[in-house]
Amino acid sequence: MISAIRERPALFSATAVATLALSVALPPLLLSVARKPADYFTVNPWLRRLPEYLAAPSVPWREKLEKLPDLALFWFSSDSPMGGTEWGFVVDVRDVARMIGTSLLVGAYFALWARARALGITGPGARVGQRGGALGALVSIVGLSTGPCSVMGCGAPVLPVVGLAFVGLSSTTLAALSSVSTIATAVVVLGLGAGVAVLGWRVGAAAALIASRTYPSARSSAP
Repeated sequence: MISAIRERPALFSATAVATLALSVALPPLLLSVARKPADYFTVNPWLRRLPEYLAAPSVPWREKLEKLPDLALFWFSSDSPMGGTEWGFVVDVRDVARMIGTSLLVGAYFALWARARALGITGPGARVGQRGGALGALVSIVGLSTGPCSVMGCGAPVLPVVGLAFVGLSSTTLAALSSVSTIATAVVVLGLGAGVAVLGWRVGAAAALIASRTYPSARSSAP
């Protein structure tokens, strides 16, 4: 995998950056189209006090580590004509870690896929792998699991963005969507990681086979 990324750093970087950008931009865009255009964006002003909070001896480190993953970094929202918030999309530390991790996996996948094509790895299995990786990237970008309800106060701590695109959902439906989105996100990320691992193994095996055929004397003369 490392060699594939080194050979195609531009493809890896462009794919990872594009995935990360879409992970942030696509959910509020979807909500703006389906519900009401976004009219507010801000970075959490409390972040200026974060170094002071981390250095405070009065707060135990265990408490700091428990709270930091849920720290909101920035958010988009749209005001309701009836007052309050029509919808909100919050990105916290946990979301950023997930987005960056997924973006790196997607970038690695496409770098490996390009190397696999260059090595001539084709066939039904390769085509299925390509479709699976593309599907995993798409699902991850759409954002199955985010925390928009921390702004709306609808009671569901983790809700898929597509669920917020529909109005009139019951609390039971919101709770079900919350559970499904959490599980689905874990499945997608694990599946994407497994796809990268399998493709990396296939590419490594093919590269080793080609090297053994290209330089047979080097292997035979080795002690």
